[in-house]
Amino acid sequence: MIILFGSYARNDYVVYDEKFEFGKIQFYVSDYDILVITSGISDGIAGKVLDNIEVEYYNKANDPDRQPPVQFITIDMKKLNKELNEGRYFFTQIKQEGVILYDSGKHKLARRRKLNFEEIKQQAEEYFEEKYNYANDFFETAKFNYEREKYRLASFHLHQACENYFYAIRLVFTQQNSKQHNLTKLLNSVKKYSTDFVKVFPQDTPEEKRLFELIKAAYVNGRYDPDFVVTKEDIDALVPKVELLRDITKHICEKKIEEYEEKE
Repeated sequence: MIILFGSYARNDYVVYDEKFEFGKIQFYVSDYDILVITSGISDGIAGKVLDNIEVEYYNKANDPDRQPPVQFITIDMKKLNKELNEGRYFFTQIKQEGVILYDSGKHKLARRRKLNFEEIKQQAEEYFEEKYNYANDFFETAKFNYEREKYRLASFHLHQACENYFYAIRLVFTQQNSKQHNLTKLLNSVKKYSTDFVKVFPQDTPEEKRLFELIKAAYVNGRYDPDFVVTKEDIDALVPKVELLRDITKHICEKKIEEYEEKE
């Protein structure tokens, strides 16, 4: 099977958008996200075939800058159905939102079955370990940047740390997640799990609001905008907030995993 997913499947894609930023024209087009499901073919062979298709695709482009990038993911049918059967969020979401472009008719996609609490606990532990440790790595990288007085880059890595702490919470509590970089939306999606979240990024004063807007903007501006100003004092103020988010994440996720264990 070949399944289109992502923005083109959801019909919220961007054909072409441009604006003048950072001293030059910046453009954006949505990717084609395509899942190629194989059977009895090695990943290596499938990858080589798709590499050739990708080269041919770009060679035939009239305007490479406006050509939507193509992102292929390959997976064997047996493995995919195991992932679907276990309710793994990434492939479950593709099945839910995807558009089938080709179907040999020889296979069927598995249905997501209701998981028992032992399985939920196992998934929650895996997701927590992955995203929480990933967030911690970003946090340590931010500190590394800070020590070298690269405050703008440090702000980006602080953003990424926050993003992945939020991902960890969403996955532990729901076994589902969607790509999201807006910290306001991420915070709103998890604040029901703990009253302590109000302490992380309070909006009580103009300075608190400024700091939150700064770390939100850092996802793009922290990497690409040479005029994006981040000071040592900004990072000094943001680090304790991210540390608090880290500690809340660890506490509520471990507590939730314990609840799953008690229900086994």
